[in-house]
Amino acid sequence: MTAPAETPSSPASDRQTHGFQAQVRELLKLMIHSLYSHREIFLRELISNASDANDRLRFAAISAPELLERDAELSIRIDADPEAGTVTVVDNGIGMTREEAVANLGTIARSGTAEFFRSLSGERQKDSQLIGQFGVGFYSAFIVAERVEVLSRRAGAPAEAAVRWESNADGEFTVETVTREARGSAVKLYLKPEAKEFADHFRLRGLIRRYSDHIAFPVRMRKEGEAALEYETVNQATALWTRPRAEISAEEYRQFYQHLAHDFSEPLAWSHNRVEGKREYTSLLYVPGRAPFDLWQRDAAHGLKLYVKRVFIMDDAEQFLPLYLRFIKGVVDSSDLPLNVSRELLQREPEVEAIRGSLTKRVLDMLTKLAQDEPEKFATFWTEFAPALKEGVVQDAANRPTLLALLRFASTHEATEEPTVSLAQYVARMKPGQEHIYYVVAENVRAARHSPYIERLAEQGLEVLLLGERIDEWMMGQLEAFEGKRFKDVARGDLALGPLEAEADRNRREAALKESKGLLKRVKDAVGERVIEVRISTRLKDSPACLVRAEDDLGAGMRKILAAAGQKVPESKPALELNTDHPLVKYLEKLADADRFQALAVLLYEQAELAEGGELGDPAEFVQRLNRLLVELAAGHTA
Repeated sequence: MTAPAETPSSPASDRQTHGFQAQVRELLKLMIHSLYSHREIFLRELISNASDANDRLRFAAISAPELLERDAELSIRIDADPEAGTVTVVDNGIGMTREEAVANLGTIARSGTAEFFRSLSGERQKDSQLIGQFGVGFYSAFIVAERVEVLSRRAGAPAEAAVRWESNADGEFTVETVTREARGSAVKLYLKPEAKEFADHFRLRGLIRRYSDHIAFPVRMRKEGEAALEYETVNQATALWTRPRAEISAEEYRQFYQHLAHDFSEPLAWSHNRVEGKREYTSLLYVPGRAPFDLWQRDAAHGLKLYVKRVFIMDDAEQFLPLYLRFIKGVVDSSDLPLNVSRELLQREPEVEAIRGSLTKRVLDMLTKLAQDEPEKFATFWTEFAPALKEGVVQDAANRPTLLALLRFASTHEATEEPTVSLAQYVARMKPGQEHIYYVVAENVRAARHSPYIERLAEQGLEVLLLGERIDEWMMGQLEAFEGKRFKDVARGDLALGPLEAEADRNRREAALKESKGLLKRVKDAVGERVIEVRISTRLKDSPACLVRAEDDLGAGMRKILAAAGQKVPESKPALELNTDHPLVKYLEKLADADRFQALAVLLYEQAELAEGGELGDPAEFVQRLNRLLVELAAGHTA
């Protein structure tokens, strides 16, 4: 193979200067001044881009074979000039028009990038793992280059319609129309003085084998020790997922993940599988070690890289996994789908539905194995992706038993606030006669641990799961049981202790009910229509009061979420439960002054509303009422 001549020319009047998008300028500043570690990954990113360009041409040529012109062998070429200090990455793929060069190399189209930049601070800005996270691998060239030049001609376009793009990262770039015989793109880096090492042929060969051995296209360099333009293939040039698993090392799997996900960190786990028989496909799936910054942007691009008979089809085929597994990275290569398959066809293709079910099960099996064999890695996974998996508990009824087994909770059995307890562990520790899995939902785990709703349960040694994420109330509200044990929200309905309630406690409560009927009526009259009833509590030990909603009522968390979304919150009234052993309630019972009784009873209600996680209708009035009582208390103490 010989190198095609790069002798573009253009009229001087055709040259235009453009300013970079503000986000690109910020990115370039990061690249130039902050990202120093692992500078060599610029080569991985540029080779990956060249591979994508070749993939896209191969797909386009299915319906338009004339796009291949007289150069049907797709490849990538690396040229280096140690004396001039340049490195050039050349592909013969799809190429770009002038308009595409301006759009693709001057802006960052991916949503959420501005928010991502605003979140960067301090040492995080020096993290080389940022490169590629938001689809801007091309700009990594400026880590090592003081100037970058791109020559490109779109496949099928005339030679006179090529484009030259050039920038030295000073906030501007220039474009001009040129003549270029070769199809595809050539990215030429003029290296910084301190980066001249990357123009060394031996160094480049090592980097290609390290980072790009799995690229499906041959990556070629000039033969060593020869002046002629003779090139040889440096990488294996075989798609990694097509090779037998026994021939692939763990390091190769990790390197392929980094190429696939544009992530310099290592995956937590992977699964490589080939299915033959009624349907034939190969899958290689990865569990990342960290969540991408746009994981919670549900309209962001996600999905697997799809190939059909080794031909690249699309980057983000979301139809092969459910939405709650959108963080999974990987490749699926089908032998049965048509080459001209589109997103619309994928949605109606029964073959896709069958593959989706199998891949979903494979991912969940991978996570189950990770939880059993490598609990430390699974703890990392849970920290990064727990809310996404909780979505699946609600949305994926078919796989709910497996997903329930993967859930992890903080609990009163553990001193830590980290979620380490599985439902299986909870059930194994249940007391004889216990029929419910008790849980409480609060603003956070710390608040759940100090919730008044669990006081009596904690006294009796009954374990309570502590939940503190926004999704938790919604998820738990959709669940009924695990291994025959029903879930019980301790803040709703009857606490349902049954035989677990000590006889002495039951007798004391029944006696208190007889003695306190007058108090309960007085308190109900004082708080009025705010509550449906006032009753003696089976939950409280240290707190004077709490609000308890019906089993089918929304909790405080869901009510807040609905209100914040502008949706109407269903009307419901809680019950007010009193702890008649509490000194404040005993004082209330003896209080004869009607006004002070009214003020203190309402204050107890409002405190219970705050403890529930609700919001006061009139905070100022609450503060004034509290201050009046404190002043009276202080005056009485002084007297």
